[in-house]
Amino acid sequence: MSVAVPRRFGPRLYWRIWLAVSATIVVFAIAAAALWRFFFDPLAVGPVGETLAATIAETLPARGAPPEDLERALSRWRRRAALDLALFDADGRPLAQVGAPLPPPRAGAETHHFLRRRHAEVEPAKEGRRPAFAYRMTDGRWLVVRREFARRGPPFGPVASLALLAVAVGLGAYPVVRRLTRRLERLQAGVERLGRGDLAARVPVEGRDEVAQLAASFNDAAARIERLIASQRALLANASHELRSPLARIRMALELLGTDARPDLKEELRRDIAELDALIEEILLAARLDAADGAAEPRANFEEVDLAALAAEECARVGASFEGAPRVVRGDARLLRRLVRNLLENARRYGADTPVEVTLSSDGGSAVLAVADRGPGVAVDERERIFEPFYRARGAPESAGGVGLGLALVRKIAERHGGTATCEARSGGGSVFTVRLPL
Repeated sequence: MSVAVPRRFGPRLYWRIWLAVSATIVVFAIAAAALWRFFFDPLAVGPVGETLAATIAETLPARGAPPEDLERALSRWRRRAALDLALFDADGRPLAQVGAPLPPPRAGAETHHFLRRRHAEVEPAKEGRRPAFAYRMTDGRWLVVRREFARRGPPFGPVASLALLAVAVGLGAYPVVRRLTRRLERLQAGVERLGRGDLAARVPVEGRDEVAQLAASFNDAAARIERLIASQRALLANASHELRSPLARIRMALELLGTDARPDLKEELRRDIAELDALIEEILLAARLDAADGAAEPRANFEEVDLAALAAEECARVGASFEGAPRVVRGDARLLRRLVRNLLENARRYGADTPVEVTLSSDGGSAVLAVADRGPGVAVDERERIFEPFYRARGAPESAGGVGLGLALVRKIAERHGGTATCEARSGGGSVFTVRLPL
């Protein structure tokens, strides 16, 4: 018996999904920031570059100082901060430079700005990958600053790098999401097993969230269904068995009536007894088929059966015509004989005493057994309902006999053999009952 999962323990499923999505976004943001820091110089981010350039500018000699003084002042900052430095006049002409060559400020620029590759085509490729910062001094001169050490540029470009980052984050989040959905798949498989008739289907209860509660509820419901079905089958079998005892006593009493009883009364009693006996037999057979449907291997005892020989024997018994070549199917010979017999009895009973014609053919990988009559036929809206237990078609007389289980058993037997049973209108009037069984 499954145990209910306490709701107060463990996170709710929506919280877990929300945390998984939030964690993915956080990881993506941290990775993007790390890439930005790795691929782009910190000097070009925020006000850091401007603050550093302003500090250097305050220590430089005034405009008009000799180039040697300017270079000495720039060299001190280069040694102190590991920078490439260049000083330009207001028109962008170089005044002094230390370290690697730097691009001039943008022509016509009035304020501080960044110099990236598109503004440094004159430099070598590896130098142009590093951003520089152009700072406009109060006297109109320009100070260009850049880190001395080189940073590696994105190997695939920004779009491809972000795409690779997204793939990496997706792969990292996959185990979390997969763990959440794998239990749902196991629950779905359990539901499908129960739907196919395996009443012993259960699913493991994992975790303490809504999925675990659903699995526990499913197990409880499946257990109750199994108990109810088992109880119903036992009751049906026991009731059918117990009915045979009074039937036997009635039959014996009928025989003891002797010749004094009215012949018509005795014949009516015999018909009633035969009908009750047939009902009990069909109820027992239906119960056995239901029990077989719930078994793990309902076809384990099947054998090869010549359906043509079996159908020919039954047709000869009731005087129906038969046409067909040998067709071998795997199945239960006793049940297949009952299928053919029920179809013939149904055609004889409701076919208005018209000839019954049986044909056996093959269609692809299936044997097709057709039982046709020239009776009044079956209305379109009833061609499925007549296969329901105890259903009688409109206009069917009770005097014709039958208990409404014959066609239901036909479909049950066909389905147990992996086949189908249908009813169609016959050209020229009447009905055709067709059973398809795999060869």
